[in-house]
Amino acid sequence: MTDMNNNTSFMRWDTITRRQPSALLLAAQLVSLALYVAVDGVPGGQVLLGTFGMLILLLVVWVVIHSPAINWIAWMIAGIIVLLLLFSWLLFNPALLVWATLLEAVLYFYGAGGLITYMMGDEHVTIDDLFAAGATFTLLAWGFAYLYLVCQAWSPGAFTYTTHSQEPLSFVEMLSLSFTNLSATGLSDIVPTTSPSRVLVMLEQFAGVAYIAVVVSRLIGLTISRQQDKGIS
Repeated sequence: MTDMNNNTSFMRWDTITRRQPSALLLAAQLVSLALYVAVDGVPGGQVLLGTFGMLILLLVVWVVIHSPAINWIAWMIAGIIVLLLLFSWLLFNPALLVWATLLEAVLYFYGAGGLITYMMGDEHVTIDDLFAAGATFTLLAWGFAYLYLVCQAWSPGAFTYTTHSQEPLSFVEMLSLSFTNLSATGLSDIVPTTSPSRVLVMLEQFAGVAYIAVVVSRLIGLTISRQQDKGIS
């Protein structure tokens, strides 16, 4: 009986990883948000976040594998990121860390592009399409957050709090700014102060509006059309 239960659990897990890879990525990214809160100020917390970040990196590649995107490009970018992170740690070279961050943004955007291509190619909305819609939003948010970090590294003072001095912002603060701009809620207390940072913010706002107008609206339209077809039949 135990073996049968184990086999059933394995089959369910295998089904999820093959049919809903986007669900795993979305869940991992939401868990990472909780981790940022849980380990804030805790000794060794950054190590845990870094390890979990590597897991998310692998999940992004896993999602790309299940999308129409070219697999080897994702593997190549991820491999270079790992090498840059390793050498930046061994050589204590912050410049390598900035380049790794830039490539992380590229990988996240590439993964988002793969998921968008996947969703736009479907004629019927599936459960994985719904998870993919959420995962794509988070991929875009993470990607722009990494770009903000790069912009801050190359242009100190590019972002500032409305009530604080020009101190370097953390990744979680950049991620908060990214979610605000991508969702167009306009509730952030972080302000871009240089031309490059303002351009990045505008590009993300445009990407957020375009994503909702093109991708999300198409999924909603397909869902409504499917319900109407069921009603007619």
